[in-house]
Amino acid sequence: MAETAKWYVIHTYSGYENKVAQDIEKVVENRKLHDLILEVKVPTEKVTEITDGKTKEVERKTYPGYVLLKMVYTDDSWYVVRNTRGVTGFVGPASEPTPLTEKEVAALGVETGSTVQVNFAVGDSVKVSGTAMDGFVGIVQSINLEDQTVDVMISMFGRETPATLALNQVIKLDD
Repeated sequence: MAETAKWYVIHTYSGYENKVAQDIEKVVENRKLHDLILEVKVPTEKVTEITDGKTKEVERKTYPGYVLLKMVYTDDSWYVVRNTRGVTGFVGPASEPTPLTEKEVAALGVETGSTVQVNFAVGDSVKVSGTAMDGFVGIVQSINLEDQTVDVMISMFGRETPATLALNQVIKLDD
């Protein structure tokens, strides 16, 4: 038996990750197992979705169906986790709990990150919105998610004009 707490991964029914995490935390609280099960995490990331010119922040599960636990592996802690409703087992050979290395924990992204998603791609037709070129139609040339800009070739008065716009200033046209 290990004396130090290590990270383990448990498999759950998809969509039950938060419920399983809450249930484990509740059992830890009720049975005073704070020294055995230290942390329960559902890895998530914040995603900025831009649809029809509207920006919205969405929190999305990084690994649906999995919950991370920092715990000291004992018969008691194994029993509590394994018999939590929604848990299908530990991740490891023959469902034996296998601790993660610190490198694996970092790679799993226990710390939340942030990404941006858009509903248009290079080559799509878009309409400009919220600028002096309101209503003009153009073709997406490139998308820069780091700078949150999009390069569009706009057809103005019979000429092709390049423009760099913010991601939320273009709306994808239905083909």
